[in-house]
Amino acid sequence: MTARILILNGPNLNLLGLREPEIYGADTLADVEARCADRAERRGVHLDFRQSNHEGTLVDWIHEARGTVDAIILNAGAYTHTSVAILDALRAFEGKVIELHLTNTHRREEFRHLSYVSFRADGVIMGFGAPGYLMALDAAADMAARDAAADMTERDARA
Repeated sequence: MTARILILNGPNLNLLGLREPEIYGADTLADVEARCADRAERRGVHLDFRQSNHEGTLVDWIHEARGTVDAIILNAGAYTHTSVAILDALRAFEGKVIELHLTNTHRREEFRHLSYVSFRADGVIMGFGAPGYLMALDAAADMAARDAAADMTERDARA
């Protein structure tokens, strides 16, 4: 079974590489997407990579993922700290959720210490910059493979 992974990027990530490169790094979102696509291909993973500055669009994409993807990797940007709507959408998603941040938010402003996404996330990767995306992709693929193996074992046991 091919794992299906959705990477969602929130507000201002379209400016990655341009906006505060001393904090977020010089890699653009297109650079990150290309590396993720390469890693996904090598791992045999189906990858969908998206970005929106709009909270409702992110919520809609999470809803669309129900029953169609195995894992969501979410860099919600500033919505991490504000969006109960995104949290509620994630709670309706049955697959794995990995929260991702380029920076270590706990070493930044106090308002960034609260994450609504963390209330649903199965794992959190933060502070590694753009390589964190590959870490998250590997983790999501591994989780999906474990879940698929467990499902097959369960089906075999019932047969």
